Amino acid sequence: VQLQASGGGLVQPGGSLRLSCVASGFTLNYYAAGWFRQAPGKEREGVSCISSSDDNTYYVDSVKGRFTISRDRSKNTLYLQMDSLKPEDTAVYYCATAFCGRLGPSPTSLDYWGNGTLVTVSS
Repeated sequence: VQLQASGGGLVQPGGSLRLSCVASGFTLNYYAAGWFRQAPGKEREGVSCISSSDDNTYYVDSVKGRFTISRDRSKNTLYLQMDSLKPEDTAVYYCATAFCGRLGPSPTSLDYWGNGTLVTVSS
């Protein structure tokens, strides 16, 4: 069972990146899932999530209108399209299975976590 995140990198303010999270060993389609980030010296933050059945989505206020979460069920993959990036978006981003409710992604000890991918927004 594995979640493999990729797509991070260095981008200038205002730029875009698309993060991918490929699941192996289980069917991601059956799970709600989300993206989290942790900036240096800060606590982990739930950025966005998507439900398992009807693909309802949640975004933290700071990324609304700029980030888009989606999934490709045929590829067992979760995405995070990040546009209009700001320096404050700089963080290590993680994907995970997690309950997705109106308060955002809520992982438990039974959920799966991917590796982190570093996003750096800087000129």
